[in-house]
Amino acid sequence: MATIAVLGTMDTKGEEHGFVAGLLRQRGHRVLVIDTGTLDAPQLAPDISRQEVAAAAGIDLAAVTARRDRGEAVAAVSKGAPALLARLHAEGKIDGVISLGGGGGTAIGTAAMRALPIGFPKLMVSTLASGNTAAYVGVKDIVMMPSIVDVAGLNRISRQILTRAAGAICGMVEISPAVTDRRDNEDKPVIVASMFGNTTECVQAAKKILEAEGYEVLVFHATGTGGRTMESLIEAGLVAGVLDITTTEWADELVGGVLSAGPTRCEAAARAGVPAIVAPGCLDMVNFGAPETVPAKFAGRNFYRHNPQVTLMRTTPEECAQLGKILAGKLNLSRGPVSVLIPRRAISVISAPGQPFHDAAADIALFDALKADLRKDIEVIEMDCAINDAAFAGACAETLLKNIRQAQAR
Repeated sequence: MATIAVLGTMDTKGEEHGFVAGLLRQRGHRVLVIDTGTLDAPQLAPDISRQEVAAAAGIDLAAVTARRDRGEAVAAVSKGAPALLARLHAEGKIDGVISLGGGGGTAIGTAAMRALPIGFPKLMVSTLASGNTAAYVGVKDIVMMPSIVDVAGLNRISRQILTRAAGAICGMVEISPAVTDRRDNEDKPVIVASMFGNTTECVQAAKKILEAEGYEVLVFHATGTGGRTMESLIEAGLVAGVLDITTTEWADELVGGVLSAGPTRCEAAARAGVPAIVAPGCLDMVNFGAPETVPAKFAGRNFYRHNPQVTLMRTTPEECAQLGKILAGKLNLSRGPVSVLIPRRAISVISAPGQPFHDAAADIALFDALKADLRKDIEVIEMDCAINDAAFAGACAETLLKNIRQAQAR
């Protein structure tokens, strides 16, 4: 039997949360109802009141509501809910959380869920789940489930959706990672790696070498969210080394693509002194959606249709020179052993000679700017091969192992 937190605005969504709570109890689980409402009295009696939620952040909700400022009241419970859930988790009092909501409820519910660790069951049924959910999910494993109809009473559609949602959170709390998997990996030091489809062969080959040396390698898809998640794990002190082969998110950040990881990408390992290797993987491409989504200002550029939903645009020599300078600036922050590896023949599958994105001038501009602005004590290894060649993958893995040993010796 698990304890599942049912968190939401019980003044406006009490009936719906009560329906879900009943299903969870039918399944044999305990329910902890947490009220984050700010308007009227709760329709569903909470186990933890909205006043207690706000108090978790040191806020007196009664004083806030007396000023009749709903925005301030919502902000109060939005600050309190993450603190409350984090405390309940730390005390072992909850095993999962589910919330239902529209715009305001989704903002509050997901803010609370983002305070919980990766792997902890969290499910948000939302009217916003079919759109861009990046702001709500962040770098956590929040499951966003479309409510289909508004969360505004029970009907033939909402009953189906909420019943499936209840089943989903029950399934999540009722199953745990295999004991053998935890035992095999829990003591292994962690290496994080960045990968794209165009660098998969390189990362997979390097991963095998590192795993043979006793490391667990976590691979992140360089799609913006992936890069941010990888950086967050490094910042949390959970990482022994960084295999940053695919720094493509910087091309999107600079040029305006859809897969940017933000302006601090490549800083976490540098600032924390974590041993790393960095390569300019896939800096030849900027990502957009379907062709019709590409901004008109890029008309006439070199495009490659990766699939119906993804259009790639080749970076120019001028953009590549800027990318080299930016990457050097990030690496110059390094406090630990770091090496730059450059595959001079191709930085992606499609930038090799004869491929759609082959542009020797752009590659040279990238490499030259990177080397020119890089701190002189940072190792640069240039290889006459493509990024996915076995020799390059091996050099990346062996150089990272060398840097880790150097850090350990210090």
